[in-house]
Amino acid sequence: MDEVREKMAAFEDRAELFLGGPSMITADMIDFIKSDLRIFGTGIVLFIILTLAIIFRQIRWVVLPLLTCLLSVEIMLGYLSWIDWRLTVISSNFVALLLIITLALTIHLIVRYREILAEFPERSQMELVSETVNYMARPCLYTVLTTVVAFVSLVVSDIRPVIDFGWMMTMGITLALVLAFLVIPAGMMLLGKGHNNDSGDNSAAYTLYFSRFTENHGGLVLGLALLAAVISGWGISQLQVENRFIDYFRSDTEIHQGLSVIDEKLGGTTPLDIILDAPKAAPPATSGNGADDEDPFAEADPFAEEDPFGETDPFADDSSSGNQAATTSYWFTGVGIQKINKLHDYLESLPEVGKVNSLAMITDVAEDLMGHRLNDLELAFLRNSLSRDNAEFLVDPYIDDELSQARITLRIRETGGELKRPELLENIRQFAVNELGLQEDQVHLTSLLVLYNNMLQSLFRSQILTLGAVFIGIMGMFLVLFRSLSISLIAILPNMLAATVVLGGMGLARIPLDMMTITIAAITVGIGVDHAIHYITRFRREFAVDRDYIATMHRAHASIGRALFYTAITIIIGFSILALSNFIPSVYFGLLTGLAMLAALLGSMTLLPKLILTFKPFGK
Repeated sequence: MDEVREKMAAFEDRAELFLGGPSMITADMIDFIKSDLRIFGTGIVLFIILTLAIIFRQIRWVVLPLLTCLLSVEIMLGYLSWIDWRLTVISSNFVALLLIITLALTIHLIVRYREILAEFPERSQMELVSETVNYMARPCLYTVLTTVVAFVSLVVSDIRPVIDFGWMMTMGITLALVLAFLVIPAGMMLLGKGHNNDSGDNSAAYTLYFSRFTENHGGLVLGLALLAAVISGWGISQLQVENRFIDYFRSDTEIHQGLSVIDEKLGGTTPLDIILDAPKAAPPATSGNGADDEDPFAEADPFAEEDPFGETDPFADDSSSGNQAATTSYWFTGVGIQKINKLHDYLESLPEVGKVNSLAMITDVAEDLMGHRLNDLELAFLRNSLSRDNAEFLVDPYIDDELSQARITLRIRETGGELKRPELLENIRQFAVNELGLQEDQVHLTSLLVLYNNMLQSLFRSQILTLGAVFIGIMGMFLVLFRSLSISLIAILPNMLAATVVLGGMGLARIPLDMMTITIAAITVGIGVDHAIHYITRFRREFAVDRDYIATMHRAHASIGRALFYTAITIIIGFSILALSNFIPSVYFGLLTGLAMLAALLGSMTLLPKLILTFKPFGK
């Protein structure tokens, strides 16, 4: 594409040039992905540094988490490069996700260490680090396992890049857990206690707002949650997968401008091929003069033997080396041409269809010149009169004699009106069956439009299968961890609500499911369950102190709530950086991930404790 652009640059002062087509789309999408990895990866790293500096205000708590995050990304990218497992449009956000998830693990360890240090400053560093690791090992392990379950669920999808993304994240999160429990404790031991400025952190005041609101307005919390579920359910019913490929790019990009010109003025962008098989009862192929190819009563010509002197008859019909084949297929007869013309005219009448090419073009010209419809003899004469070069250009792309197939090529306009691909494809198929008299298995629709439509339609099924697998797997993990059905149900409800809010928000905002947003629900649940596990684990331990639900809730918000608050805010703002991307699916991915984490944070800080206070799963 660089060479093409260089050649175009020489004419920019004399003409307005546009570039488009599948090759350009592929090249520019790769460039967008590389740019996003480079720019937004760097932006998220800088944001992580700023966030850690503001939260902890100590260099060690900036260096150790950052080292862990960068190490996990470097090792994973090195391994993927080594096995030649390349990033795609869907997995391009793998780096950002891995950075954020690794950061969340390190923040939980650091927050817990600082709490123990503030409570027991006289203890040795070994005791502090050991207690931190022992205290956080179980919840962190289960949060990673549940997150892995969420991403592994993507393998049930029918879309290969989604499956690859699931496996990439599974390996990356597992590596992040190992590195977090190696690098952070080792760094703590090497750097010693240092100065503890935890008392100056005012974040607990923010998290306590949530606990006070839950205590004083618990009914409102449940009411708002129910209202959000109802509205989100209605939004999910409005969710769609129909979208325009041109909308993946900003209007000021070269790729959008080129596609717009091609779509509006040059016959459409997305190609569609229609392959028609000849009817099974079609007459056998005939010679150019209309006689049967094989006459059972014909006698052999005794003078047709090979000339011993190697000379050729100048008057012989050289069917093997002539300009045209000696036989004519069913589709180059009057009946076949009439069916092709009928379908050709129908396709041109459709508002979604742009340029249509078929065998009807050459026969229309010939009929205009002759002044009448051509019969079979005239059609055969027409074909045999074409030179080899002209036949390769005018006939061969649209007819296959050996397979008795005809081909019609067309391009679809995406910028004009509402394009509904499934309905368009079904209407074309039904016209061929009902109006042309063909069977279902004689009509084949193929090319990029069909491929893209099949991918979009599989998104609904993949989304249902993915969410089902996620909740079944996570519910099983909760039962193993908490050994209580009631606690497991309480833990999963806020995460189900968060996923519902995201999908419902997409439906209300008319954001369709596509290759990237299909993963949002799994990511929401995978990261959201981390909050539930950490909060319930801490609540259970604090509850054992005085068995007071209200007091336990306030203590849990003031302790583990801070870590949840840190990680959620980091994820929300970090992924919002993707809103600056030129690739619109990346923009949606970043904003929807931020919305998902906001819903997960509110659910964990309000709905989750309210459910615990209401049902009292830990006893009276």
